[in-house]
Amino acid sequence: MKATIITIGDEILIGQIVDTNSAWIAQELNKIGVYVHEIISISDSRDHILSAFAKAESQSDIVLITGGLGPTKDDITKKTICDYMNDELVLNQEILDHVTQLFAKYIKDAMVEMNKAQAMVPSKAEIIKNNFGTAPGMWLVHNEVIFVSMPGVPFEMKEIMRGGVLPKIKAIPGLPFIHHRTILTAGQGESTIATRIEQWEDDLPEHIKLAYLPSLGTVRLRLSSRGMDKLFIEKTVDDQIRLLLKLIEDIVVGESNEESLVEQISRLFKEQGKTLVTAESCTGGKIANLITEIPGASEFFKGSTITYATDSKVVILGIDPSIIDQYSVVSAEVAEAMAVAAKRKFKSDYAVATTGNAGPSKGDSDASVGTVFIGVATETKSFALKFMMGNHRERVIQKTVNKSFELLQKELMKKAVK
Repeated sequence: MKATIITIGDEILIGQIVDTNSAWIAQELNKIGVYVHEIISISDSRDHILSAFAKAESQSDIVLITGGLGPTKDDITKKTICDYMNDELVLNQEILDHVTQLFAKYIKDAMVEMNKAQAMVPSKAEIIKNNFGTAPGMWLVHNEVIFVSMPGVPFEMKEIMRGGVLPKIKAIPGLPFIHHRTILTAGQGESTIATRIEQWEDDLPEHIKLAYLPSLGTVRLRLSSRGMDKLFIEKTVDDQIRLLLKLIEDIVVGESNEESLVEQISRLFKEQGKTLVTAESCTGGKIANLITEIPGASEFFKGSTITYATDSKVVILGIDPSIIDQYSVVSAEVAEAMAVAAKRKFKSDYAVATTGNAGPSKGDSDASVGTVFIGVATETKSFALKFMMGNHRERVIQKTVNKSFELLQKELMKKAVK
């Protein structure tokens, strides 16, 4: 089954918002064996929408559309769907009742006629309820091609996809089985890894595809295969994973098809019943931000200090000024002291600390741009390591965040295997 994803909205085309919907939808479709043929973003223009629908219908079995379902006059998706499918808008009482209840419970303003228009839907549409908003999802079939229209608000779209769209697609007969396994590596770049596994990659069976998924400081190696024989697909992919692990076991930090490194760390902290704090300077709270995005992070994450300026490290964390004077604020000694102090201050089991020069100027230290020290304090030891992260400020910061998670993961894995 082939799919086209269409996102509608002038705000996407002018860069006012970033289209994250398409990436998420594509990932979910891929999991269930649906091949995404094309992703396009188009304007809130009737002619543009009509031409996109016609093109998508000619090349796909299912068309997933987000955007243009709001109550204002510029939201024309429903009307254009009716034009394309020779249909008309009709009042859906169930949706009207739902919108009325939402306004009564959560919105202080009185509901106006424009809001009631959310209950007007194409007569041929099968409605998929939106529990988090007023615009419903709509499932239509035109010339044997499925069209699914959903609101552009990401959390509303995801609710409709999970609750209604994906189950309906999975129920369609003939979908292939798809199997992914992903190895997470750290410490070596994509090209170095590719050289190490070149012969293995050349010998892969034709039905198995390898994808390199690099990020700053990590590389994921994903093996994928699809077909109708589930047992064959699983066995052949698993056999190749065993061969791969023998070649790169020194840089493997885990396996996860869905988990990011921070998600994996969060799971390990929960499983081991340990706690974590962060003391951040050059990363400015980004480590803590990523952790607190994980549901249930409060089970293990006790807090963070952002001691960006030199004096804040002394005042807030209690770092001995003589250490800073002797070794510099960007040093292994200060990074380790920050981790130890944060661990003690929050009465935590683990702490990670960062100090460095992300650039473009040298700031409070003479250390060259890109110099970073990461300190880690565990239940039994503390240490700090030096890294040279390049000369691009954003890359330096992101690489430091990733390396911090990598160091934590290694310490947690030591605990896990005991």
